[in-house]
Amino acid sequence: MSEVSGLLAVIDMQEVFAAPDSPWAAPRFAEAQGVRRLLPVFGERVVFTRFLAPATPSGAWEAYYRQWTFARRPPDAPLWRLVDDFADQAPHTLDATTFGKWTPELAARLGPAGRLVLAGVSTDCCVLSTALAAADSGAEVLVVADACAGADDDSHAKALQIMDLYRPLVRVTTVAEILGETGG
Repeated sequence: MSEVSGLLAVIDMQEVFAAPDSPWAAPRFAEAQGVRRLLPVFGERVVFTRFLAPATPSGAWEAYYRQWTFARRPPDAPLWRLVDDFADQAPHTLDATTFGKWTPELAARLGPAGRLVLAGVSTDCCVLSTALAAADSGAEVLVVADACAGADDDSHAKALQIMDLYRPLVRVTTVAEILGETGG
């Protein structure tokens, strides 16, 4: 199978968003695992991200973590682990205590004028925050709609509509369209 250009960032495929009994569960988390079909065509150009609680929240994050006290756990807590399906397929992992994963580390991995392909959870939070920040910095951003999941179907659809308003900086696409680039 040929490779697709760009860097695939798999956003927050973690236990905290997968476990049905988690307050942050993404109901269609399993559908976001369409990312599995993307991994082979990106080879080593894959970065998995993890959302983590900060050791000491500050600013508006203080109120956020008063609301979500269950999440006040250290980085090695089981809820922050990548789901087993992906834990052994993560050649590179990037941790962030913010919704957006467009960090200096991700920007450096992508390089100037690169293409960032986004998949994962949650479409309406961390994927959206990452896409807009990356686009603002000049990266070409593709969001793979059927390799993402939102807090619910309506939020997922609305987030995709919002991101599509940013064309040509952000383009919403599908797994089939990405694989079609390679004849896969």
